[in-house]
Amino acid sequence: MSTTDATDSVLLFVGGPLDGRVEVRAARHGDPLPTVTHVHLHDGPKVVHRYDLQPLNDSAGVYHLRTRHGG
Repeated sequence: MSTTDATDSVLLFVGGPLDGRVEVRAARHGDPLPTVTHVHLHDGPKVVHRYDLQPLNDSAGVYHLRTRHGG
């Protein structure tokens, strides 16, 4: 028996501090967001990473770390 509902989404994060994280987003929360922002707060300045969703099918997707453009 599966531990996820057929309409839940399985999401993998690639790159940055969330690299390798797998999340299951319950269907009741709606579709996965097209962009996720991860903010890390510590003793220094805050560090912000953005991940963009690449859907694989109706129930799976990969969030790729957004690379900086420019300088």
